[in-house]
Amino acid sequence: MRDPFPLPPPPLLTTLTQPLASTLHLSTLPLHIHEVLFAFTLYATIGLYLSPLLSSYFCGSRYNAFSRRTQINWNVHVVSFCQACIICSLSLWLITQDTERQTWRPENNNGGRNGVEGLQKRVWGYNGATGLCQSFALGYFLWDLVMCSVHVDIFGWGMLAHAVAAVSVFSLGYRPFSYFYCPIFLLYELSSPFLNIHWFCDKLDLTGSFLQAINGALLTTTFFLARICWGNYSSFNTFYDLWTAYHHVRGHIAPLTPAGSGKAFDTPSTSGDYLDIYHAYPESQTTAFMGRELYLPLWLPLVYLASNLILNALNIWWFYKMVATIRTRFDPPWGTKGVGPEVIHYEPLSAEEKAKIAGAAKSAGVAAGRAISGSGLSGASQSEGAGGFPRTKGTHGAVAAEAEGGEQVEVARGVYGDGRRSLEVTGTETRSTATRRDGGARSRRKA
Repeated sequence: MRDPFPLPPPPLLTTLTQPLASTLHLSTLPLHIHEVLFAFTLYATIGLYLSPLLSSYFCGSRYNAFSRRTQINWNVHVVSFCQACIICSLSLWLITQDTERQTWRPENNNGGRNGVEGLQKRVWGYNGATGLCQSFALGYFLWDLVMCSVHVDIFGWGMLAHAVAAVSVFSLGYRPFSYFYCPIFLLYELSSPFLNIHWFCDKLDLTGSFLQAINGALLTTTFFLARICWGNYSSFNTFYDLWTAYHHVRGHIAPLTPAGSGKAFDTPSTSGDYLDIYHAYPESQTTAFMGRELYLPLWLPLVYLASNLILNALNIWWFYKMVATIRTRFDPPWGTKGVGPEVIHYEPLSAEEKAKIAGAAKSAGVAAGRAISGSGLSGASQSEGAGGFPRTKGTHGAVAAEAEGGEQVEVARGVYGDGRRSLEVTGTETRSTATRRDGGARSRRKA
């Protein structure tokens, strides 16, 4: 399919890009550089202007109360949401509607997956519509690289490394290389809209809500199907094609002959050459950059192999962590809210424990009650807060006794998820109205 973008590549921009493309062996980049710049500008505009404007209008009190760090993160998630919707729609449209690309599939070629014709098209073939899809992805990753570089204090060095790797891998596609698999791997982004919605729910105090529950189900489903199942299956097909292609072309076999327009394209060198390819029949575009021989350096499939293995391993780890995180938002049995080593439950004290602790507090003061609670009564250990005082964890199972001098004593036991226990003794001095009046009078006389 021809490039559906409404504007053809500007001749001046194509001419300026051609030396860089020749140096880096990115032959198809001049045909799509204007789309890369358009996508970069689009995402930058959303992040810098549209997101703050719309967020202030629809979530004004909450968005404006965010710190600068959170506002930047919010805007980045808005851009990520928009990008995922755009790129997934474009990828699905290409996979289902591009009839020329469908002829590259193994089932539509003689010899199946090992057929030479289909193999050459999947590895070295060019397609204008796929170039548009790749350009919108590269424009986003370039914007992401800029954001991670400028705000490395927010996103960290790991995200910066991820942005560099994404820009590098998607740039290599302009050789052209594995154009067939570009929209396939971009379907990884099917889970990204739901991931961003989950993040927005946390920031809007919708944690554990029905909306987040439904979104969590959609998130885990799309992540598992798109990134784990579809991603690993597509990676296997890609590696199989690259391995087969590498062994086929070790002798530099001759490529397919261009068809359709009757013109055999060689390496383009002027803007006019690129425009000829841009307006050519889809059949001719497919073989336009194959040249007179095919070549596949070993480092190229190795780079794709390494990046895919790392990404697939990370996706499996992220899926595990994501499920664990989502479960902490909801109650058992499906969730883990209220379960864990740091979660505290409360249980009643026995009559003997109540009498012993409260009695000591009555006769000798709250300090004595604290001492008893800290002495390991019933195997418990005292949990202290700031200033050495016990942390108050609740009132369930508490007993109150009034000590001498009007001091109110409260005792409670906390039980942690890992079996640890704690006893808390707190005291509050209570005074009658006459006592408070007398104390106030003394204070005035001293003044």
